Amino acid sequence: MDREHPDSTPMAEFLRSARSRLTPQEAGLDDPSLGRRRVSGLRREELARLAGVSVDYYTRLEQGRSRSASAEVLDALATALHLDDAERSHLHVLARRRPGPARRRPRPQRVHAATWDLLETLQQTCRPGFVLGRRLDVLAHNQLAGRLITDFRALPTAERNQARFVFLDPHARELYRDWNRVAADTAAMLRLEAGRHPDDPALSALVGDLSIHSEEFRRFWSDNKVHRRTTGTKDYRHPLVGDLTVTYQALTPGDDPDQILFVYGTEPGSPSETSLRLLSQWSSAEADTRSVTAQRPGAPD
Repeated sequence: MDREHPDSTPMAEFLRSARSRLTPQEAGLDDPSLGRRRVSGLRREELARLAGVSVDYYTRLEQGRSRSASAEVLDALATALHLDDAERSHLHVLARRRPGPARRRPRPQRVHAATWDLLETLQQTCRPGFVLGRRLDVLAHNQLAGRLITDFRALPTAERNQARFVFLDPHARELYRDWNRVAADTAAMLRLEAGRHPDDPALSALVGDLSIHSEEFRRFWSDNKVHRRTTGTKDYRHPLVGDLTVTYQALTPGDDPDQILFVYGTEPGSPSETSLRLLSQWSSAEADTRSVTAQRPGAPD
């Protein structure tokens, strides 16, 4: 909660955080007359000038005293703050948030049979695949993804969650070669979820639990960053096959916009491809206890 204004809104907190991260040089304000500064980020009056709004109006937005802004103003602020597409969308979502009637508890998410078939096909082509749902819950994965990351099906239902794995499972810190980047991106993805589903009690409980048990999560969460994974690379240090780098692509399967299918691959002929094929061929008896065959579940319990 903002000490300056007790009624601070998520949009106000997001604006303050984004402003504090943008330096005058990044914003194009490299005038030597700016002099010494107490903070590295932009001042309110500087951002207001860049966005073409009055300082008083922007101050009211940032203090939570004004809860409405036009799409044009939001776009101007997003441009001035150098927000990416995910951050710009997040700002619009936060600005449109209004109190509403109590919502029904969302139904448990189910993975469509066609998506399960796709995961099995990916398995046959030596590609790890998994599905994330709301709150970064792990809804499904093929055998190779289970061997590469962890077998979420072997965990209690409440623990089948990517954020819980990253922040609370010691195995994750050894598995990801750049754990800090993965952890920061995971917190930012969860922050994006919070913007889209502000009234989800299970999401609030997850954030609270992670905040209690992980100092790093508290730090990354307080950065107020958002992130949407689409494509990229990820580096692993696997206990069975050593270092490998995978590329990933995020897709939306079926008609549930709250599900994301992640498909991993490797560069043809690379040592990473060899390692992934070796991992795929590893027998269950020789594999790590985490590397067990994923099963097609029914409804989440």
